[in-house]
Amino acid sequence: MESDKELKERLSKEEYEVTQHAATEHPFSGKYDDFYQDGIYVDVVSGQALFSSKDKYDAGCGWPSFTQPIKKENITEHVDNSLLMTRTEVKSQEAASHLGHVFNDGPVDAGGMRYCINSAALKFIPVNKLEQAGYGEYRNLFD
Repeated sequence: MESDKELKERLSKEEYEVTQHAATEHPFSGKYDDFYQDGIYVDVVSGQALFSSKDKYDAGCGWPSFTQPIKKENITEHVDNSLLMTRTEVKSQEAASHLGHVFNDGPVDAGGMRYCINSAALKFIPVNKLEQAGYGEYRNLFD
């Protein structure tokens, strides 16, 4: 596990603040909000596989939205009572990186969930680079 100093050196200021201090990027400002290439999204801190482009949709909220994680066990959910409301925070299981929040207002035909995730918490791996990046096991999601 990297030290806090190492994370500050490797991550951008926004990536660090989002993943380590639960900051939120401004809506419609993240690089993956209006981004629809085939591939997977991994935790920018640990590289743990989190979401597939197959489950991404435009929720109109200003952040990348997904109907489900690639593997439910790759994320953890926590009660978040900040901002004078109760929400469910989503973190990566491996590095405990803050990713965003999950809401129950997603597409009903896809399970009804909306994982509203900060672009700054994610790194995109295109489908044609999955094998060389060490994510070959996820290639079958796109066959």
